[in-house]
Amino acid sequence: MKLTSLLATTAIATMVATSTVPIQAFNPNAAQASVQEVKIAQALTSQEKIDQITPIKGKPGSGDLLRKLYAKDLTPIGIQVGGAGMVVNLYSKKDDTTISLCTTYDVVVAIKKGLIVNFAPSEVK
Repeated sequence: MKLTSLLATTAIATMVATSTVPIQAFNPNAAQASVQEVKIAQALTSQEKIDQITPIKGKPGSGDLLRKLYAKDLTPIGIQVGGAGMVVNLYSKKDDTTISLCTTYDVVVAIKKGLIVNFAPSEVK
C-alpha cells in the first residue's frame, strides 16, 4: 500500500512539473510573433502610440495595449486617487509621455505628453 502511494505521488509530481513547461517550447511561432509586435511598437512615434491608446482609454484591453506599446519603458512616478480607487502614473522617458493606469481593472484612464506627476481629478475618474 505504501509503495502505490509513493508511485502515485511521484506520478502526480511529474505531471505538474512537466505541465509548467513554457508554451513557447511547443509553439515557437508565438514567441516569434511577440518579438515582431515589440519591434513594430518601437518603430512608432510617441504621438502614434498616444493616438492608438486614446480611443480605447477606460476600456478593457487598454492595459494590454499599453504593455505592448511601451514594453520595458515605463517607470512609476506616483499614485493618486482615481479609477476604481487608486491609479498609478507611469512615465516613458523615451517618449516623454505620462500614462495613468487603473490597476484594479487594468485600464488606461489618462495619457498625456510630458512628465505629469498628478493628473487633474476629472481626468482620472
